[in-house]
Amino acid sequence: MQRFENKIVVVTGGCRGIGKAIAERFAYEGAFVYALDYRIPAEGEVFIEDTSIANKIVPMQADVTSFESIQKVVDEILAKSAKIDILVNNAGITRDNLLMRMNEEEWDAVLDTNLKGAFICTKVISRAMMSQRYGRIINIGSVVGTMGNAGQANYSASKAGMIGFTKSIARELASKNILVNLVAPGYVRTPMTDKLTEEQRNAFLVNIPLKRVAEPHDIAAAVAFLASDDASYITGQVLHVNGGMLMD
Repeated sequence: MQRFENKIVVVTGGCRGIGKAIAERFAYEGAFVYALDYRIPAEGEVFIEDTSIANKIVPMQADVTSFESIQKVVDEILAKSAKIDILVNNAGITRDNLLMRMNEEEWDAVLDTNLKGAFICTKVISRAMMSQRYGRIINIGSVVGTMGNAGQANYSASKAGMIGFTKSIARELASKNILVNLVAPGYVRTPMTDKLTEEQRNAFLVNIPLKRVAEPHDIAAAVAFLASDDASYITGQVLHVNGGMLMD
């Protein structure tokens, strides 16, 4: 089913992990996707393995912490595609440490990328959405933005901030037919979580009623739902996708 035919999608952090799965999901359903990332695939490197959608996903280098970088990339996208229908603020990093050991750089790097990055991308891209009186913005949060996690004060704060940001912007943009929601994943199998030890992975699984970790496509499916016409009366909401790890 081509739910997103003729739609133009921007996914930040779109060249790996959850972001790449989101980009692929939109492409499979008919959209043309710009995958923004700080590090894009090298020339000649196979980025999208499925050749049926490879020409529908374009990687673009961008720094979400820089207004100048995002404005430049968005201007290029609008020059090529004339509109942006859907924005997925997925770019995020971790710099885990206990509070007493966490330094200012670790705090600032995470808040700048995860929270300020969403602010910059939303501010720049929502202008185009407002003029066309249509838009869907999906922010990627985390279960720890609601429940917290030892050693992740910076990451948890950034994702908690995303919830407040989502709800505030949803109220501001609703009159322009721009819906803003947040998907909060739990434990997802990505290169980032692959670095965890077996003991750490098992500790997570104990607290997940479904007894499995999420795959990136599980998160992509939730994002696609919120971007679709099936969710046209949903805005300012947090959709938890965590296998029951947190039941709000």
